[in-house]
Amino acid sequence: MTDLKVTISPNTSPDVPIPEPGHAPDPRNSAAALPAKKPLGPWGMLWKKFSRNPYAMTGLVVLLIFILAAVFAPWITKYDPAKIDMMFPNLPAGAEGHLLGTDELGRDVFARLLYSTRVSLLIGFSVALASVVVGSIIGAISGYFGGWVDTVFMRIVDVMNSVPTLFLNILVLAIFGSEIKYMIMILAFTSWMSIARLVRGNFLQLREMQYVEAARAIGVSNTGIIFRHLLRNSTFPIIVNATLMVGAAILSESALSYLGLGVQPPATSWGLMLSNAQEFMLVDKMQAVYPGLCILIVVLAVNFIGDGIRDALDPRQNLNKSRRRLAKWRRNFSKSGN
Repeated sequence: MTDLKVTISPNTSPDVPIPEPGHAPDPRNSAAALPAKKPLGPWGMLWKKFSRNPYAMTGLVVLLIFILAAVFAPWITKYDPAKIDMMFPNLPAGAEGHLLGTDELGRDVFARLLYSTRVSLLIGFSVALASVVVGSIIGAISGYFGGWVDTVFMRIVDVMNSVPTLFLNILVLAIFGSEIKYMIMILAFTSWMSIARLVRGNFLQLREMQYVEAARAIGVSNTGIIFRHLLRNSTFPIIVNATLMVGAAILSESALSYLGLGVQPPATSWGLMLSNAQEFMLVDKMQAVYPGLCILIVVLAVNFIGDGIRDALDPRQNLNKSRRRLAKWRRNFSKSGN
């Protein structure tokens, strides 16, 4: 019977047990038995970078608070935002059970703010969604096929960009009315051009890739290549522009409502509240401050989210560390830092 010789490497840790002859090694003590950590996918990496941005996370939390307040508005306040009570007009904050007081018609200001959040966020997200759908389809077709198709679609984009947006919005709403559906349609109709140009630029670059040529070689249709391969690779920049478009749509709705062409009573929105408050600035200035702050906070939060997504998609952002953090790393991991 031959003797078993075990050679111990100088780099071997003495804490690791050496298997005895005739005994199988314990898999619990083997590094190979440990399951390998699953690498993060593109969405996981995006969330990891996004969550490290304090401004983006603050904007996300603020936006979620406004969304939850809009959804649970009937449970947060007991007042009807359209109920008129001329017995208690222009009450200050906290009077008679009204958290933020009442307006010139005795309507609860806090209730109107909550229900205005519903209208403003509905218009903002709906306009962004409709603009993304229309702009992505037009930009994808234009960038993929090129030629005369690209020329026709891009000239349409140039014509739309040359039309004064505010004048067109006012004209359409004055003709068809100020219902929310018409406002969403006209705002989306004047907002899809930037998405179309973005998607077209990405498609002009991606359509020359080898995997697209391979897809054509195996018989994948043009529709399958556009929506299954190319459009999915353009998702991240579309998301960034869509988030910024939400804030722009909220500002546009507020401007139109302030001019009297947006949401009409008994419905309410932040812009309509500003329009009603301008006649009573000398009586109660806070009636204009509350909706103005809501517009400012929501638009700022949406812009922070868009900037956070953009920074998370930029690989160069990993190199832009602060000097204090670099000095700490150099002190801990570099011999030259000692």
